[in-house]
Amino acid sequence: MRPRDIALAVAVAAVWGVNFVVIETGLDHFPPLLFSALRFGLAAFPAVLFVGRPQVPWRWIAAVALILGVVKFSLLFAGMAAGMPAGLSSLVLQSQAIFTMLFATIFLRERPRPVQIAGLVVAAAGVALVATRMGAGLPAFLLVIGAAVAWGLSNVATRKASPPDTLRFMVWVSALATGPLIALTLLIDGPAADLAALRGVDLESIAALLYIALLSTLGGFGVWGYLIRKHGAATVAPFSMLVPFFGIASAALILGEPVHAVDLFGGVLVAGGVLLGLARSRPVVKTQVVRVGA
Repeated sequence: MRPRDIALAVAVAAVWGVNFVVIETGLDHFPPLLFSALRFGLAAFPAVLFVGRPQVPWRWIAAVALILGVVKFSLLFAGMAAGMPAGLSSLVLQSQAIFTMLFATIFLRERPRPVQIAGLVVAAAGVALVATRMGAGLPAFLLVIGAAVAWGLSNVATRKASPPDTLRFMVWVSALATGPLIALTLLIDGPAADLAALRGVDLESIAALLYIALLSTLGGFGVWGYLIRKHGAATVAPFSMLVPFFGIASAALILGEPVHAVDLFGGVLVAGGVLLGLARSRPVVKTQVVRVGA
């Protein structure tokens, strides 16, 4: 990769890492489901009017919209709203690589090589290590793990869809996810709570929405897709391991979250396991095209 493209890959990882701090800020203003609905609505409209028709079958767009847009982000936002720290969330969410490999084996009949299985075991040990210190925060931790499971399943659906344009694909996914999320927030949070949150919108909440919808979703996935088309997933995917670094660092600097030695060691195991699984991998790496970020 040329220095310019390396800088772009690092910049996207930084945007996605800081995104967890932005999510924390947004959740101070909005209920989780409403925040997710606003995020995808803003990412979809008006972009959906300009990107052109989808280039993949509607069933795959609907599947990814449901699994990634509705289930994954609802669980992630709910977990963070329940007390899961932003920096730790950015780390634990990387366990999606474990579930991507498992689902690829089950549904795509891909046979993981021994080195990939070893990487899965190492990464799982890192997640288990982090879980040992969660205590009363275990329910929130499990919600984020659930988000990682959903992300892994959506990676397999995305692999089946094989979108030639990641940005266009994500815009249509966002459009289809918006309606169910609006219905869920009205049903679960209630119109009164949603209206109260919308009436309290200020510059901070608007900035959080703009960041997560435009910079993280449209900008991040657009650049990431461009880099993967140019260099291949095997070259670009390892840069995703920088996301927890930026997530933990920005949460410590901006939110004052403490950094625990157990989390750092667990993070090393998770990152090391994922990178080990990526080493010289061929078919499974393709399942991880949209596997980072938030």
